[in-house]
Amino acid sequence: MIGTWYVEAGKYDVLPVDGRGVQRFAELRPQLAKARTSYTYYPGTQAIPTNAAAVVLNRPHAIVADVDIPAGGADGILIAHGGNDGGYALYVKNRRLTWVHNYVARERLFVVATEDVPEGRHELRFEFEVTGPPDIGNGRGTPGIGQLYYDGRLVGQADVPVTTPLSLGLTSGVVVGAAPGAPVAPEYEPPFAFEGTVHSVTIDVSGELIEDDEATLRRLLARQ
Repeated sequence: MIGTWYVEAGKYDVLPVDGRGVQRFAELRPQLAKARTSYTYYPGTQAIPTNAAAVVLNRPHAIVADVDIPAGGADGILIAHGGNDGGYALYVKNRRLTWVHNYVARERLFVVATEDVPEGRHELRFEFEVTGPPDIGNGRGTPGIGQLYYDGRLVGQADVPVTTPLSLGLTSGVVVGAAPGAPVAPEYEPPFAFEGTVHSVTIDVSGELIEDDEATLRRLLARQ
């Protein structure tokens, strides 16, 4: 029976058999749309599924929100991807721009602005600068430095020692202006709709994807 199976597998070109499990989540799937480095999202739409969203893991990236802040300030979600099982969110709380990364529901890492978001129309920006390689085999994505900007002016910075290595939010997608699903962090309650106006949120992923070369070598050896 085993011999027959391999004969048929060879006949129909399914060899070599890829027996990897979790590691396959790290590989990009073929897409119908052409590759791009910038994704712009708008409020009031359905959640964008993870397999169609910008890939921010294991690479430098930036998130830029074009917003209007009314008199007295505005709190709420600018953009979120994922849920309480893992993901990230960029939001304003107590008038301070905040980024949180939920590392596989084990740890939450924050970057918080040191001053209030000013009233009026502004560009609120988060940047992630990679500082080391991922260790996907041990469940750790790239470490980095998170930075927050108001109109190009640095207002917050923090080390991010670990990130999610493979996939964000198994059942959640990208949402803008409100996050009705399970929260990325308990510091806000869903839907936490933004009290001002979100015109758009753009994610720039022109930074090169960083791969775990040792893990790739182990995968290739395992398939020999």
